[in-house]
Amino acid sequence: MQYRTFGKLGIRGSAFGLGCMRFNGAASGDSTIDEEKAIRLIRRAIDGGVTYMDTAYVYLGKTSEIVLGKALQDGYRERVTIATKMPAEAVHNRAEMEALLEEELRKLQTDHIDFYLMHGINREKWEYFKSIGAPEFFDDMKKTGKIRYKCFSFHGSYDEFEYIIRDNDWDMVQIQYNFMDVNNQAGTRGLELAGSLGIPVVIMEGLLGGRLARAPENVQALYDAFPVKRSPVEWAFRWLCNHPEVATVLSGCNEESQIDDNLRIFDTVAPGAMTPEELALMDQVRQAYLDRTRIGCTGCRYCMPCPNGVNIPGIFSVWNNVSLYDTDPRYDWGLQGIIRRGETPDHCVQCGACEAACPQHLGIIEGLQQAWRDLT
Repeated sequence: MQYRTFGKLGIRGSAFGLGCMRFNGAASGDSTIDEEKAIRLIRRAIDGGVTYMDTAYVYLGKTSEIVLGKALQDGYRERVTIATKMPAEAVHNRAEMEALLEEELRKLQTDHIDFYLMHGINREKWEYFKSIGAPEFFDDMKKTGKIRYKCFSFHGSYDEFEYIIRDNDWDMVQIQYNFMDVNNQAGTRGLELAGSLGIPVVIMEGLLGGRLARAPENVQALYDAFPVKRSPVEWAFRWLCNHPEVATVLSGCNEESQIDDNLRIFDTVAPGAMTPEELALMDQVRQAYLDRTRIGCTGCRYCMPCPNGVNIPGIFSVWNNVSLYDTDPRYDWGLQGIIRRGETPDHCVQCGACEAACPQHLGIIEGLQQAWRDLT
């Protein structure tokens, strides 16, 4: 297992961090997690050298912390650092923050949390956290020893990320990042900004929710033609670990074979280890994915609101993602939300208002019809 220094904190941690959000459900269906299996997976990872455990209050129906706490008994707690999170939706004042932290400590069966994160914030959520005194609460809890480091996980634009990271004294940040997200959310600029400030970065969605684990045909052809043979998973993780700013890459595992494969991969990754030819391959792979784009919608939303309630940019985003990553639309959360809210293209009356407003001059009406045929 490769180990890395966490920026200005000076501590060392495993390059592979175990994400505790995606454990399989129990076969009986009466539990969110098959506890016995999950505990076995967690301990297998720790025995293989993993020192970073990532969970959250809301994961898996609020049961993830409980199972992780059970897995860390019998001396395993002393071998790892724990990261868990405070969701904005669960707290409204200091008393509720104190109660939530105590609940998480009980579930995890520990007297302290190493990395405590404000969960999934953007600028709006950060302003809310400030309004209820969360930064001061985190600082006070650091003084008591109940948490060691004040952190946040992020989903938003780069401008929001830059504002938040400069607006407080943070110990660590967690961002969505992978070779397809170089210009999305915090992106490469955000990663490098955090590094310049000495703030360690933990990576989530390194495989984009599993989409990058199985390459579509045109992408796999590029991998197959390269003289060095690696799986799509290994290419994605090696690309991430090539960045010196990255402290830990989170990976959720449902099977022992996945744990073992990650242990093998993260035994050899290192910053700056990829050759120019390998980096060029990843640029080609990214473009091969992008070549699968169905429509050039930028999500500017000039077409919105649709007078008939069609979620035009949402439909096009799902259509493009399903095409890019060759996934089954029946299991796309975004599409299911659009259907549930009644924002589907079958409500389009072809009034043309969207096309008149589109700065890209897209054939929106025809595109919606084709997208709906493909997605359904």
